[in-house]
Amino acid sequence: MNVLVINGPNLNMLGIREKHIYGTQTYENLKDRITDYCEKEQITVEIFQSNHEGALVDKIQSAYFSQIDGIVINPAAYTHTSVAILDALKAVQIPAVEVHLSDISSREDFRQISYAGMACEKTIVGKGFDGYIEALKYLKNRHQ
Repeated sequence: MNVLVINGPNLNMLGIREKHIYGTQTYENLKDRITDYCEKEQITVEIFQSNHEGALVDKIQSAYFSQIDGIVINPAAYTHTSVAILDALKAVQIPAVEVHLSDISSREDFRQISYAGMACEKTIVGKGFDGYIEALKYLKNRHQ
């Protein structure tokens, strides 16, 4: 099974930004956690992060041509603004799970809308790094 994990803007700043919301673990810690799990479960994984909307759209589109079986996506701030990411997810029709480290439903009003989530089979919020593992398990079970 081939999975693409996509992370949006400012996730590269984990461990630095808003520690009271996102904790003290770093983006490298997150990548290590995902990689370790995928090695154990024999999942081939590519992890991608960008602060640029177009780069995220390009990566989603490239998944279509790269034999990707599932996408785990944390669009971060683009969750609430990007119809382009929504359209890219809809275009490729690859099973996708949306993940958010924090519980966006209990945060500011503008965070209540998720455009990307409209194209995802499942949304996982507020579980920190464990949310990524839950998403990977979901995609693996779906693929079997």
